[in-house]
Amino acid sequence: QVQLEESGGGWVQPGGSLTLSCLVSGLNFDRATVGWFCQGPGKDREFVATIGWSGGRMKGRFFVSRDEAENTATLQMNDLEPEDTAVYYCAATEQGDGSGIVDPSSYDYWGQGTQVTVSS
Repeated sequence: QVQLEESGGGWVQPGGSLTLSCLVSGLNFDRATVGWFCQGPGKDREFVATIGWSGGRMKGRFFVSRDEAENTATLQMNDLEPEDTAVYYCAATEQGDGSGIVDPSSYDYWGQGTQVTVSS
């Protein structure tokens, strides 16, 4: 059974930073692509970052990394703005070429999400 467990969400003031983690179990993490998406109030789910075994892509203030030994993908979010307030989800798939996947419909497994709130 594949499971994705996000952690690290919470409240932060504008300009602050947060680190989210996604622990993946039940699939071959070494050949998995992990994506991060967010969904703010009244908005569609949006791409944030993705990382495969050979590369990744991310939006400007965010940095994504992975640790094969820990089966974990990490999203470092910097200089956060109130507009970044959203539920953040990690997703995984064993498809892809290793460079990352932007399209959320390409992911097979999703975590429950973790709330990030940016406010003063």
